[in-house]
Amino acid sequence: MKRFLFALSVLSASFAAADARADDGELAGFDRFAVSATHRPSLMQGSIWYPVGTRTYAGFVGKNPVFKGVKAMVGAGVKRGRYPVLLFSHGSGGNMDVLSWMSSALAKRGIIVVGVNHPGSTSGDSSPRRSLQPAERAADLSAALDHLLADPYFSRFVDQDHIVAAGFSLGGATALSLAGVSFDAKAYAGYCERLEGKAQDCLFFAKGGVDLKTMADGLEESGLDSRVAGAIAIDPGFTFAVDEDGLAEVSIPIQLISLGRENLWPATNVSETGSNLIGKLKSASHVTVYPAHHFTFLPECTERGAMLLEEEQDDPVCDDPEGTDRADIHKKIADAMSDFVLQLK
Repeated sequence: MKRFLFALSVLSASFAAADARADDGELAGFDRFAVSATHRPSLMQGSIWYPVGTRTYAGFVGKNPVFKGVKAMVGAGVKRGRYPVLLFSHGSGGNMDVLSWMSSALAKRGIIVVGVNHPGSTSGDSSPRRSLQPAERAADLSAALDHLLADPYFSRFVDQDHIVAAGFSLGGATALSLAGVSFDAKAYAGYCERLEGKAQDCLFFAKGGVDLKTMADGLEESGLDSRVAGAIAIDPGFTFAVDEDGLAEVSIPIQLISLGRENLWPATNVSETGSNLIGKLKSASHVTVYPAHHFTFLPECTERGAMLLEEEQDDPVCDDPEGTDRADIHKKIADAMSDFVLQLK
């Protein structure tokens, strides 16, 4: 996404407490933290959403002129208990606050959600040449999990037997990497050649001058984290690059969520008409929500959101297929995700 959305991400990074009201009903808890990782030269921004025990004050997360954002109880105490953890990876050019609608919904259903802003593929820092390392992004979330489990407060609320990796788009490939799925650089280069510049992901890398035959070795690195007991991939990228020979080693349950039935992006089509990833994984389930498309996963937009994006000639992320109720689609996604996580054994 372009500079305009980056500027909005900066605006949404602080808490809009002035918009909060005294009667806030049920809200999820929210806090921020810094993550240290040996593979990164500087600290990463991290966040955590969780069920609320003791209340503090309410503020908006992810609110800006384009996106509505979600109200949360900032710095609240955690409700007594032990909860499954969802490690969530944002998409290319996205950030953890943009997905506050999902994180809030899952936290209110009894799931701790942890996310980071991935260096090299986050808002304002999204480079094609640095977006071909799903294993590096997976290591970001492994480091965030290390931080969580070492935290003297939050660690006491974690059910360490129920840790799930999840992600959207490029983040979906990150979640698959954490689950042990590996990728084949040659297969991906061949996919882009076949599509002849028609695939959104291939066009993104081409704009950065990426030679997929010589610069995509990072695709083949392992991001496996044995602590992960399940994975959710929402419209995942790199599905045509999946190394089929390695899938026999992937034993944990995986949920694939597709956005829409028509006009699917080639990279994210996991059905038999696309990469057929759903048919290649031995322990996978497939959920399709519709009417929707790739951008429907992003937050609900403000009344002026679509107009602002058009004025800046930015991606039309507020536009949906005819008949789409984005809030309803979000609820269906949250239902599917929470069912998968809470039923995981």
